[in-house]
Amino acid sequence: MENNFYQLEAKTLQGKQVAMDEFKGKVVMVVNTASQCGLTPQYEGLEALYKKYKDDGLVILGFPCNQFGNQEPGGKEEIEQGCLLNYGVSFPMFDKVDVNGENAHPVFQYLKSNLGGLFGSRIKWNFTKFLVDANGKPVKRFAPITKPEKIEPYVQQLLGKNK
Repeated sequence: MENNFYQLEAKTLQGKQVAMDEFKGKVVMVVNTASQCGLTPQYEGLEALYKKYKDDGLVILGFPCNQFGNQEPGGKEEIEQGCLLNYGVSFPMFDKVDVNGENAHPVFQYLKSNLGGLFGSRIKWNFTKFLVDANGKPVKRFAPITKPEKIEPYVQQLLGKNK
């Protein structure tokens, strides 16, 4: 298991391999997403947060996942179109991944091992959010039902905006 967020990498929806060290010095929010979930409208809040703080150093990384109620059954094109057309998502979206089980993506293995949830480290549903500080240290995990707006104070704090 990698012991440093910046040693990990992931493939974008467009098939480009991205090293997490590209985000050194930025506050990163990692989210497992789904297009057909009751929480899908959170894309709007995530995008609003991203637009508001991206110039200050926030980056949001979306990882589509079909492990919960088959709510992300589509392929790359459907995911891309759904995110863009329905919610205007401009933050980076990655390839569909597993977040639990033996095939869980290394990014989620790492985050879960550092920030276990209320019920252990397993991710319970879509739109679980992890905040990683500008030094690559996982600092907080948020439940799927936690709206992005509620996370804003934590983002501000990590960006040094509320001093």
